[in-house]
Amino acid sequence: MKDYYETLGVPRDASEADLKKAFRQLALKYHPDRNPDNKESEEKFKEINEAYSVLSDPNKRANYDRFGSAEGVGAGYSPFGAGFGDIFEDVFGDFFGTFGGRRRERPTKGDDLRYDLNITLMDAAFGVEKIIEVPRWENCTDCKGTGAAPGKGPVTCSNCKGAGQVRFQQGFFSVSKTCGKCHGEGKIITDPCKTCKGIGKNKKHRQVSVKIPAGVDIGSRLRMSGEGELGTYGGPPGDLYIFINVEEHQFFQREGMDLYCKVPISFPQAALGAEVEIPTLDGVTKLKIPAGTSSGKSFHIRGKGMPRLGGHPRGDQIVIVNVEVPKNLTPRQKELLEEFAAINGDEIAKGFKEKIKDFFAGAKT
Repeated sequence: MKDYYETLGVPRDASEADLKKAFRQLALKYHPDRNPDNKESEEKFKEINEAYSVLSDPNKRANYDRFGSAEGVGAGYSPFGAGFGDIFEDVFGDFFGTFGGRRRERPTKGDDLRYDLNITLMDAAFGVEKIIEVPRWENCTDCKGTGAAPGKGPVTCSNCKGAGQVRFQQGFFSVSKTCGKCHGEGKIITDPCKTCKGIGKNKKHRQVSVKIPAGVDIGSRLRMSGEGELGTYGGPPGDLYIFINVEEHQFFQREGMDLYCKVPISFPQAALGAEVEIPTLDGVTKLKIPAGTSSGKSFHIRGKGMPRLGGHPRGDQIVIVNVEVPKNLTPRQKELLEEFAAINGDEIAKGFKEKIKDFFAGAKT
């Protein structure tokens, strides 16, 4: 009784990749072309093909593992039968090309495209619709994508007679390789289109409407299905990915859903209190500054920040006040400040000096 696992030299729990690797190595070793007129190699070659045909099929392998024989799984299998072409192509396709007739061209999805889009903070906050121009390859309108001059057409390749493959004898097998003249197309363009130079495609700039949702941030990515490069052999087009970059704002700095805004106030406003106007995404509003406000004090305005992507609620706006010290004082302003300092007695400076004394006094003990 034949042991297919032993024939391929693999354990019974061998993976599909292990089976293919073992088969490839043994098939190359015992191939009739490498061992001409060697009956023993020929028989060995048949055995490893029979073993692989069973073990590479999940259903046949399951039955083989269950019954321990080739019965019911293709006994009497011939490596030169109809099924061997698929096996040979699957394992050796990258060495010899497609087994049999013309190369199989599979529909392939087109390449994806990337577009970097700059938007303002206001666009990011409330959403916007932008019209962008995307360059991509499209079928030539003059030749309809054939690459041949209008009224002309590709002619059958004289080398492969339109098959796209050149067949030659490889031992027991009839092996085909891609035709080097037509590169597997089966046809050749003798009179190329002057518009696309025979390529069949032109680079064009196409306008695309993009809806930017409210709440996007730097690095947000939008996917537009089917707006990428065209597919080949009837395959679908690729996708267009739009990467968002939000420009810096003159007033606001964004951190997540919150907006930070620095507002300058004068010394009298900080000392006496005031009502100042501040900018928000929704327009100008008023903020009450309590008396005795220090520079760097922050105030929260609820619901005036950025919206959450996909819906509400909005974040907050944090206003940070900055008390500005006047630089160019008039004589009268200096007089008033000196009078204020005399009345105040420089209490702040005195208090700080007392803290310094206490600090060093404690350090000596």
